[in-house]
Amino acid sequence: MLKRYIVLIATFAVLLAVILLVPSFEVRAAVAGLVLLVVVVLLVKAFSPKTSMEQLQATGARTNQPDEKPAQEIFALGKLFEATMNGMREGLLVVDKDMRVVASNTAAHRLFNPLRGKLDAQRLTELTRNPAIYSAFLDALKGTERSGVKVETHGPERLVFDLRVVPLGASSESPRVNKGSNGQGAEVGGTRSAEGALGVFIDVTRIERLEHVRQEFLSNVSHELRTPLTAILAFVETLETGALDDQESARRFLAIIRKNAARMHDLIDDILELSAIEAGNVQVKAEPVELAPLVSDVISSLGTKASEQNVVVSNLVTREAMVFADARRLEQMLTNLVENAIKFNRAGGQVRIRHESESSDNQENSDSGRPSSVVRRLDRIIVEDTGEGIPAQHLERLFERFYRVDRARSREMGGTGLGLAIVKHLARAHGGEVSVTSELGKGSIFTIELPHAAV
Repeated sequence: MLKRYIVLIATFAVLLAVILLVPSFEVRAAVAGLVLLVVVVLLVKAFSPKTSMEQLQATGARTNQPDEKPAQEIFALGKLFEATMNGMREGLLVVDKDMRVVASNTAAHRLFNPLRGKLDAQRLTELTRNPAIYSAFLDALKGTERSGVKVETHGPERLVFDLRVVPLGASSESPRVNKGSNGQGAEVGGTRSAEGALGVFIDVTRIERLEHVRQEFLSNVSHELRTPLTAILAFVETLETGALDDQESARRFLAIIRKNAARMHDLIDDILELSAIEAGNVQVKAEPVELAPLVSDVISSLGTKASEQNVVVSNLVTREAMVFADARRLEQMLTNLVENAIKFNRAGGQVRIRHESESSDNQENSDSGRPSSVVRRLDRIIVEDTGEGIPAQHLERLFERFYRVDRARSREMGGTGLGLAIVKHLARAHGGEVSVTSELGKGSIFTIELPHAAV
C-alpha cells in the first residue's frame, strides 16, 4: 500500500512538470482538470467504507497470520506449572468422584507406583490398601476436609507422611466439617459433595526420626542423672540418721557421694561439649602438630588409671610424625580412646598407640585446564588394646550417644556414654573419620583418620 502511494505521488509530480512545460494554456487547463478528477476519485475511494467482502478478506488475512505470542506464553506457563509440580518434595494426588486418579506429580509416583506407568486413570484402591489414605479421600469427596492424617509406608525403608485432603468443586449447601487426625472436628463452612479431592503427602520421616532421637536422648540423660542422684540422696539420708558418729563409715559414704557428684559433673560437661560440637559452635584450627609429644602427654595424664588397672600404655609414634589437626581437640580424642582402652582392658594388658601415613597421587585440573598431579596424605592414629574385644553386633552403634556394650560395667567405671560420640564428631570436624575393628578374646583397634595438607 505504501509503495502504491509513492508511485502515484511521483506520477503526479511528473505530470505537473509536463503541464508547466506545455506552451498552450488550453492544453495545460485540460491536463490539470484531468489530474484533479483522478485525485478526487482516489480520495473518495480511500475514505469510503469497505464492502463486506473486503472486510472479510482483510479479516481472513489477519487470521491466516496467527498470533504466536499468546500461544508461546500459554505453553511457557504450562511448562512452568508442570516443572513446579514435579519439583515439589510433597506428593500431590487428585482423584475424581469415582476415586480415579486424574492428576499426580513425580513425588506421588515414587510413593505409590515406582515400577509401573503413570498413576492417571487408576483407582485409589489399586495404588494403596492403606485404610487411612482411603478414608481421608472418601471424607473429602463427601465435603469433609481432612488434615494431620499420619500415614506410614513399609517398603524398603519406613516412611512417614502427614496427609491433608481437601474437596474440589464442592457445592455449598450443607455445613462442612474439618476433621483432624483423631477423626473429630467442627463445622467450618458449607459443602455437601465434591467433584474430586486433592491430597498432599508431606514427608515427615526425618522429623519423626529426630523426634525419636530427642526423646531417646532425654530418656538416657534422665536415667544417667537419676542413678548418681539416687546414690547421693541415699548416703546423705544414712549420714543424717546417725552415721556421722562413725568416722570410718562417714568417710566412706562421703567418698561415694563425691564419686557420684563427680560423675554427674562429667556427664553434664560431656553433654554440653557434644551439643556445642553438633551445633557447629566448636572451631577446629588445624595446623601441623608433633604427634609423639602429644601422645606422651596423654599417657602421663592417664598414668594413675593405668597403674590401678595394671595396664601398660606404650607410645610407638616416631619423633618425626606430624599430623595436621587442632592440638587441643586431638588430645581430647586420644584421651577418650586411651582411657576407654585402659578401663576395658584385662589385668596385665597393654595399650599401644602408633601412627601410619598413606600418600595418594591424584590427578586434578589446574587453572589453565591442564591436568596436574597432587599428592594427598592421610594420617592414621591407631589405639590398640589387648582387652576382651567387642561383639560384632555392637560395632555399628558403638559411636552413638549413650550406647554401651556392658551398661553395668561402664557405669561402675564412671563412664558417661558420650566419649566415643565426641570422638566421632571431632574427627568429622577435622574432615576425617573414626572407625573400630575388634575380635573377641584379642582386643579392639580404634583408628582416627585425618587428612593432611596437600604437598
